[in-house]
Amino acid sequence: VGELLKSGESMEQLEEAAARLQGLQKLLNDSVLFLAAYDLRQAQEALTRLQAILAERRQELQPKKRFAFKTRRKDAASGTKVDAGPGAPAAEGVPTSPPPLKEEGGIGSSFVCGFSNVESQALEKRAEELHQRDVLLTDLSKCTIKLYGNPNTVRLAKARSCTLLCGPVSTSVFLEDCSDCVLAVACQQLRVHTTRDTRIFLQVTSRAIVEDCSGIQFAPYTWSYPGIDKDFEGSGLDRSRNNWNDVDDFNWLARDMASPNWSILPEEERMIQW
Repeated sequence: VGELLKSGESMEQLEEAAARLQGLQKLLNDSVLFLAAYDLRQAQEALTRLQAILAERRQELQPKKRFAFKTRRKDAASGTKVDAGPGAPAAEGVPTSPPPLKEEGGIGSSFVCGFSNVESQALEKRAEELHQRDVLLTDLSKCTIKLYGNPNTVRLAKARSCTLLCGPVSTSVFLEDCSDCVLAVACQQLRVHTTRDTRIFLQVTSRAIVEDCSGIQFAPYTWSYPGIDKDFEGSGLDRSRNNWNDVDDFNWLARDMASPNWSILPEEERMIQW
């Protein structure tokens, strides 16, 4: 995989690397029960690094459309009417919807979608927008994000006081550097890093992993919407298998004492009207 990422000069090569990474992630998820915590941590960190490199390579191979957008803005300023496409920014001073993380319609749009740098807004992606795509959500504050459908992976980073409601994710959900958030996610694996005071309503077929966290509370996944049964079928997740309360804390390896960094959310606090 590393060689493919290093030498990959086409989307076809990156697609092959992505497929191999997904296979390695599945192998690691299936090995959680018998791998030592240290080995599991090292393997997951290696996969996370490779996934980050893959995202960077995909970004590099995207067409650089921003220069064309700047030219259009100048045309608009001179009085020439420009029809804005789905991914084009509006003219200066005109209200816009929250910006997607990457431009829609480019080569990279079949892989990644999401939102970044948004505050106090309701954000939404429909099933047809994110089917088997990687969703990146970064630098969000006081937002409610609803992801309908079946994404491939979801990464939430640098979020403050946000609510994330997500349909079934085929592989992994990553949560990093977040605080005071509420999540409802269904996935194959959950990885939570440097996060505090967050409630997670979870369905996970392998195990959840927390690291450098505090005040994390878990409860069973309860979000629902029309069509979720079909999305679960498409995700490949086993709905009868849910290890929501089987959590590995990489900062707490004592087996005879419960970790102080996470707990079970009391039943009386689980009644949330999504």
